[in-house]
Amino acid sequence: MNLTEKDLTLLSEKGISEGKVLEQIDTFKEGIPFVQLEKAVTIGEGISKFSPDEEKSKIEKFEAASKEGLSLLKFVPASGAASRMFKALFNFLKAYDPSNESLEDYFERTGDKALKVFSEGLTDFAFYDLVKSRISGKSSSKNEEVYHFVEEMMSEEGLNYGFYPKGLLPFHKYRDYASTPFEEHLKEAAEYAKSGDTAELHFTISPQHGEMFNTEFESVKQRVSDATKTSFKVSYSYQKPSTDTIAVDLKNEPFRNADDSVLFRPGGHGALIENLNEQDADIIFIKNIDNVTVPRFADEMANSKKVLAGVLLEVQEKAFAFAKSLDEDNLSAEQLGEIKAFLEAELNVRFTEKFMAFNLDQQVEILKDKINRPIRICGMVKNEGEPGGGPFWINDRKGNISLQIIESAQIDMNDSGQSNILKNSTHFNPVDLVCAVKNYKGEKYNLMNFVDTKQGFITGKTKEGRELKALELPGLWNGAMAFWNTIFVEVPSSTFNPVKTVNDLLRPAHQVK
Repeated sequence: MNLTEKDLTLLSEKGISEGKVLEQIDTFKEGIPFVQLEKAVTIGEGISKFSPDEEKSKIEKFEAASKEGLSLLKFVPASGAASRMFKALFNFLKAYDPSNESLEDYFERTGDKALKVFSEGLTDFAFYDLVKSRISGKSSSKNEEVYHFVEEMMSEEGLNYGFYPKGLLPFHKYRDYASTPFEEHLKEAAEYAKSGDTAELHFTISPQHGEMFNTEFESVKQRVSDATKTSFKVSYSYQKPSTDTIAVDLKNEPFRNADDSVLFRPGGHGALIENLNEQDADIIFIKNIDNVTVPRFADEMANSKKVLAGVLLEVQEKAFAFAKSLDEDNLSAEQLGEIKAFLEAELNVRFTEKFMAFNLDQQVEILKDKINRPIRICGMVKNEGEPGGGPFWINDRKGNISLQIIESAQIDMNDSGQSNILKNSTHFNPVDLVCAVKNYKGEKYNLMNFVDTKQGFITGKTKEGRELKALELPGLWNGAMAFWNTIFVEVPSSTFNPVKTVNDLLRPAHQVK
């Protein structure tokens, strides 16, 4: 591969080394092997489920610790644009002409169920009053009203919601105002991520949306502060240009744009491990921007997060004590066995059969490596449909067994044994994590040291009518955290309320009434 001076200048501007580009091209050439599943993770076999009394104890553990100066942070990936959420509406504008066809004839002709649901639920959307006021007097029939309503929402001359970041769309309709996911995350933070009277949140956003988020914060912070008796410290970061990945053609040569420049593409949400690595808190809650709910579900949601944080504090307390003793004490074989048993039983660590054959000094070094890692407690929701990615025991390239969150794209569906393991999975990960990123001395781990770089994705794309191959970095809660210590806990399905399409806003979790 020959890089031109122009290419090298581009690499320098992005902060990408030539060596990294060569590594990525080698990855395209070699391919990324499928993950080898050992078995699905189920209740009692990798997923913990607690009784009400146990949950109460863990909530009390977290609440007591948070009053003693524990630093807390809510980390919210929020860079996603809303364009995919409105795919059905964009399609409708292209396919429907109200002057030539009634809505009923359109539905019969196209079978467009999504638009039918949207039109029937129109008045229940948080943005209804705003859009309605902007199209007042434009429509003489229901057909025209729906068309103009969608047109006002989606057109550049109108509200242009397709350009909006998802986090700034009106999601929930209150009596006097409509709230965005951004505002709902502030309310949530006041419930479970508050130190003293201050809640700290960090949003990863796109650069073009920075001013929009600032404006929204200034608009809502007093209202939320008054309602929650909380002040808010909000910060933002962008996905770094240095995490962009090179695209290649079908011959694994750099894909070049019409101006002969090399094409780089965003590396996916796995790039955010670098943003997370820059945060400093004792406990970090991670939750996607669109996964919010209305007040009547708030207590259950907050208690669920506190349970996960309580689990984290309980296991961390033991891990810290053992890590300190490994550093400071001359431990016996029996004591080392106790630490090994803790790692296996409570942190789901697996050891090779060779471990007991090592001498005590070698065992100490292995135990130090296993225990001195960031910890993540991951909420798991029961599958209520076709199972997708989720929690599995996997066997890596070196024969190590570990607990991982795996996407379906990482699994060889042509292998009946592997696909059966996927079908037998009972839970999935709703991006609900509580993380600890410091060691017992209070020093932050370098999270980049715990990424499995071989857990990325290669996908096929097109640009300017030409096929290309793109590389996504290991996902933030997948390969980017592959070498963390991991605990899975079942959480209520009511805590998972993503908005993938606009019609999801019609679900009870997003209806205030």
